[in-house]
Amino acid sequence: MQVFVQLLITGIAMGFIYALVGIEYTLIWNATGLLNFSHDKFILFGAYMFAGTYVLSLGLPPALAILCTIITMFLFGVISAYVIFNPLSRLSTNLFAVIGTVILGRIITEAIRLIWGPLPFTLDSFLRGSIHIGSVVISKSHLVIIVVCSLITGGLQVFFKKTKMGKAMRCVSENKTAASLMGINVSRNIAFTVGLSAVICATIGILVVPIFNVELQMSSMIGLKGFAAGVIVGFGYLPGAIAGGIFLGVVEIFGSMIIPSVYKDCLSFALLILFLLIKPSGILGNRR
Repeated sequence: MQVFVQLLITGIAMGFIYALVGIEYTLIWNATGLLNFSHDKFILFGAYMFAGTYVLSLGLPPALAILCTIITMFLFGVISAYVIFNPLSRLSTNLFAVIGTVILGRIITEAIRLIWGPLPFTLDSFLRGSIHIGSVVISKSHLVIIVVCSLITGGLQVFFKKTKMGKAMRCVSENKTAASLMGINVSRNIAFTVGLSAVICATIGILVVPIFNVELQMSSMIGLKGFAAGVIVGFGYLPGAIAGGIFLGVVEIFGSMIIPSVYKDCLSFALLILFLLIKPSGILGNRR
């Protein structure tokens, strides 16, 4: 029983990571109509900024390093929105816009390689160790992931439903022309959305630092599985991204008990292909 509980907690923790990636996809999709295929590089950039610059180079305590990373990534997201995402969203062909996000991701990767180098590194003291609850042993990093991601997803739900900015973002996602006629600054709204998305990516990057080595490929698989989570339940629907991520994380962990764990990634992508072929709109359809 304790093995089952430990596996379930691990699956939920990784599922929340995929859920946050799915939320990031959803935010950008709703705001701009683009699939942001550079988001995994935003995650990578956040992880390197936190671990490589603020903790290891500047020697800041983790709490202050997290705050500095979030501020830096928000500003980076806003600048990216005005320079890249707003112009891309106005292109007549979405294919060119998607290619633009892929190129942006490549630029970020090469910038990281240039600034921090190609060699991997770790933070040995950050969220290491485990907590014993009865006979169940829970990794500190997994527990923190579940708590932090739960707070973020709950906070986003309240933000979009109760705040003026959140309601404006929902209005822009429904109809940009109508939103503009109502006096909403669409470009500024998109900039805030991309900034918020960059903060979510930075949070993901920080949370997975104790789980993976900080290296150039650390976020690639996370990004693809977050995309799979969005496809399985339905893009554009925030609760769907959360449910899809947790579902995928749990299926992946328990699936590794049936098939060799080295093939667990194949299980996620098999589900992705299955839903793209059978129900491309996802389980919950095109809700918002």
